[in-house]
Amino acid sequence: MLARIWALIIKEFLALLRDKKSRFVLIGPPLIQLLVFGYASTFDLNHVPFALFNEDSGLASRQLFNRFVGASSFNLTKTITQESDVARLINQQEVLLVVHIPNNFTKTLLSHHTAQVQIIIDGRNSNTATLALNYVNTIILEFNQSWAKTYHWDKAPSEIIIRSWFNPNLLSRWFIVPGIVSLLTLVITLLVTGLSVAREREQGTFDQLLVTPFRPIEILIGKAIPGLIIGSLEGILVVLLATTWFKVPFMGSITALMIGLVLFLLAAIGVGLMISSMSLTQQQGLLGVFLFLVPAIILSGFATPIANMPTLVQKITLINPMRYFLVIVRGVFLQGDSVVDLWPQFWPLALIAMGSMSCATWLFRYRI
Repeated sequence: MLARIWALIIKEFLALLRDKKSRFVLIGPPLIQLLVFGYASTFDLNHVPFALFNEDSGLASRQLFNRFVGASSFNLTKTITQESDVARLINQQEVLLVVHIPNNFTKTLLSHHTAQVQIIIDGRNSNTATLALNYVNTIILEFNQSWAKTYHWDKAPSEIIIRSWFNPNLLSRWFIVPGIVSLLTLVITLLVTGLSVAREREQGTFDQLLVTPFRPIEILIGKAIPGLIIGSLEGILVVLLATTWFKVPFMGSITALMIGLVLFLLAAIGVGLMISSMSLTQQQGLLGVFLFLVPAIILSGFATPIANMPTLVQKITLINPMRYFLVIVRGVFLQGDSVVDLWPQFWPLALIAMGSMSCATWLFRYRI
């Protein structure tokens, strides 16, 4: 059995590498897209969930707090009472920023000294963080103007102390480039697997394959393994370019990244083989790949935060494998996540991989 599968794998690689167009698709577009996305992509801010850590019960803190709550750009998600909750909320991305008002805020202002307000912000998405900080600056400026006018100050009553976690310099590239790892890996894997069976049918070699000693499951495995190898090499290549060319820090576990990559590839291969099994021509396979690819990217959180989407759409994203792999790759790059930290992303991705491969197996047998 292993010898037959090995022969089929070699056949798949030869079919891919003999075609000049296939070779170009495997190498050219990923590099071009990496450069384009790495230098040109930007994101917009639509929603700012924040938490309030108010240690002062005085008049000034209440006035400042009401300005944040009343601002249309902000949504108070959590009110915390202890410092240990700050890291948890930021790490789990429950809030984008935490407004920390110290216990001597009102007392300091009433003594006619400048008080400090601490803003702790999630810097993973630097564009979003920068826009949010602009909103914060506007609120603090309005508070300063109001307090100075009321109490006849000739200087700013309060100043902001900012800490950006995971991306101290708020570089957009640190957020965008890790996401491209999942994007390009998905594109290449779907193209390789989504056209494999359709290509055999179109060229008339599929019937010849069926009269060989290969069983359907062996043919399916032989079609899947090249996609797994090519997708892995593509993902590793983009990771290397991200760390060496774009200088994005790699803070986490290589093991965690490889586990996530393999599970993600298995899920993508299952989807690609499902599409290929239902397609009679390569054109149908290509259309099927892009029919899945575009919604998968949009609903992954790559460009638009999932928290900003409608509730029904957020539930749909739970079956999107790219959603989980984006969290994995960005967590490994920027947060220093380990296998244990990413377990909540691994098991849904494993379930999706099992489901897609099972459906692909059934469809493959049914179409035969």
